[in-house]
Amino acid sequence: MTNATPPSLDLLGIGNAIVDVLARAEDGFLAAQSMTKGSMALIDTAAAERIYAAMGPGVEGSGGSAANTCAVAAALGARVGFLGKVAADELGRVFAHDIQAAGVRFPTAPLSGGAPTARCLILVTPDGQRTMNTFLGACVAFGPDDVDEAEVASAAVTYLEGYLFDPPEAKAAFFKASKAAHAAGRKIALTLSDPFCVGRHRAAFQAFVKNETDILFANGAEILSLYETEDLEAAVARVRQEVSLAAITRSEHGSMVVAGAGQWQVAAVPTQVVDTTGAGDAYAAGFLAALAQGKPMAECGRWGSVAAAEAISHFGARPQADLKALLAG
Repeated sequence: MTNATPPSLDLLGIGNAIVDVLARAEDGFLAAQSMTKGSMALIDTAAAERIYAAMGPGVEGSGGSAANTCAVAAALGARVGFLGKVAADELGRVFAHDIQAAGVRFPTAPLSGGAPTARCLILVTPDGQRTMNTFLGACVAFGPDDVDEAEVASAAVTYLEGYLFDPPEAKAAFFKASKAAHAAGRKIALTLSDPFCVGRHRAAFQAFVKNETDILFANGAEILSLYETEDLEAAVARVRQEVSLAAITRSEHGSMVVAGAGQWQVAAVPTQVVDTTGAGDAYAAGFLAALAQGKPMAECGRWGSVAAAEAISHFGARPQADLKALLAG
């Protein structure tokens, strides 16, 4: 179905509203805390307090995968909104202030009297790898009632983060968003987020990708996990049949964009790797911001590469350089 009304938003992100706390750490610290380097682990309140106490000095800022994508897309000139749950507490106010200051609409009401605002304790080792420990807090209260159907219908693309598959209520929210988007002739984009997250919910992800998703973002490890194969070509052949557009990122090997019979290889933009936090989020933002302007596929991929390179060149996931100037090159 097509919608006669032009979208008022280019992008609406739906995801976990999280405050990131980033600190540097040696490999020994990860081993002592029994952490798997480079992964994302869900933790409870007690673990959050224990790790926070043991970490070195941290930098706090609003994060969350889809929220990071929204902030970067807004920096590239896209019209962006975000739905996600924070608590009525100090970290909740930090999150709301940061995302609105980035130029993103944030209409979700805070949770009162429940869990505190989510936080992600991110340890960055000297090789730039990030190991994340996420306390979901108020995010688990995000459910179908928080999906504003009018907001979804107003966005050309609604972008969902795979991490939101962890809290059970949010899965129902995904389907509500997909139904509202498709009824309005809009598109659903999904990022797989993390190979372990895919492993936890593989059957549900496979069904959602095949039946609900128009645009898929994944890295090499995630797409292999989704289709339970070691063969990237086989995974690409599967995804080509299931979604109309897919972008698969492969770190220094750049990315591969697949749409119908077409396939485009996009080079990575060389940069000094300081911290890999938010690289995939930034890539999706660049790609979708270019897509909103009707750019060709290879150019969408280039915007993604430029944004990802900027994200990994400094500490933290939000842009620090003028992305529009970097794109002009």
